[in-house]
Amino acid sequence: MLSVQKDIPVIAAYDVVVCGGGPGGMMAAVAAARGGAKVALIERYGFLGGMATAGFVSPLSVFRYNDQLVVGGIPWEFVCRMEKNGGAQVEYPLGNISYRTESFKLEAQRMLLEAGVEIYFHAWLSGCKQDADGRLTHVIMESKSGTQAIAGKCFVDGTGDGDLCHMAGMPMQHFDASLQPASMCFLLGGVETEKIEKIHHSQQGVNYHNEPMQKRLREIAEEENVPNFGGPWFCWVLENNMLMVNATRIQANMIDEREQTRAECSLREDVHTLVDILRRHFEPFKNAFLIATAPQAGVRETRHILGAHVLTGQEYASSFEFEDAIGRGAHPIDIHDAVSTNQRCQFLKEAAYIPYRSLYHKDFPNLLVASRCLSADREASASARVMASVMGIGQAAGLAAAMAAAKNCSVKDVDIQALREKLRQWGTQI
Repeated sequence: MLSVQKDIPVIAAYDVVVCGGGPGGMMAAVAAARGGAKVALIERYGFLGGMATAGFVSPLSVFRYNDQLVVGGIPWEFVCRMEKNGGAQVEYPLGNISYRTESFKLEAQRMLLEAGVEIYFHAWLSGCKQDADGRLTHVIMESKSGTQAIAGKCFVDGTGDGDLCHMAGMPMQHFDASLQPASMCFLLGGVETEKIEKIHHSQQGVNYHNEPMQKRLREIAEEENVPNFGGPWFCWVLENNMLMVNATRIQANMIDEREQTRAECSLREDVHTLVDILRRHFEPFKNAFLIATAPQAGVRETRHILGAHVLTGQEYASSFEFEDAIGRGAHPIDIHDAVSTNQRCQFLKEAAYIPYRSLYHKDFPNLLVASRCLSADREASASARVMASVMGIGQAAGLAAAMAAAKNCSVKDVDIQALREKLRQWGTQI
């Protein structure tokens, strides 16, 4: 064990500090700023969007259900801004969003900067400091500028993996079953897209995996090496002859650095193998070429906090209306098998509700989550983890953080009715 001591400069102080600029974190930052707070956002990449941009995960799902908008407010405003500028297409009636990755990055940074959020790009969260009552006082980050600290009144974990919560010592849930697999999405050019089914993910109650191709890939696997795959899912990116492909999968704990490295090396090999198979066996892909693999593998599941309330699959599937509901989820309960091509896909009758109590732990008075690490069991989180739902969670977490900072109170003591009323004014369907 190596012990190192060093002085760390505190470079700034804010009302709300958001760690992670993925779909939830970026919405939290905008919401907190619009709620009157002085806000900082720390992001390890040089752009925002998380899985939407660094992971190439598309489409953004699901904003509409049963012909009604269910994820509104700032997240829907963001979608409309991308659409207005030609960077997105709403797939009606379901409300999945096809988009250009670069448009997402640009509109995201514009929204944050317009709201007055101070962004720290290329900064990696490495630790935190707490007082005797468990209240966070600082987060520590690493960058080209060295090790630095930022002070805050309230903090939001938008890392996806619950990194800040873990560093602070927040209890986590433990699951006996293996984690859902990681996948490396990739962008293809030269595809005869007009011949490919289900690239517009628009209809409710439909799993948009390409069933004929899945069957054929399983047949090919009996004759030659086919990497473990899911789907495949082909996603429209607003360009003719181009598709985003979600097909690879691997069993790995993506919060273990060595496992993550092994997984991404293996997945990158699998991408090239799958592209070759697609070109040789499927006519629409005969001239296909690989444009890019995602900067990082897509992660479906890692940590889940053990919060004030654990949202259950039964509550979620029955659309139980919590008194402290702050968001909705409408994606199927979607559980992928890590070691086979199998998938459990359970569609909802009505959009589910997500309670505020699933965003915090009672013993951590100034820390909220704004990502898929919310306090939910495997079934509920298998739906709530997707990007539209997480954007709604982030919006609520950011606003609640601003309210807690303004009142100098614990996040559990935020006026829930005032929070819900403000979210409704913004357009949230709760």
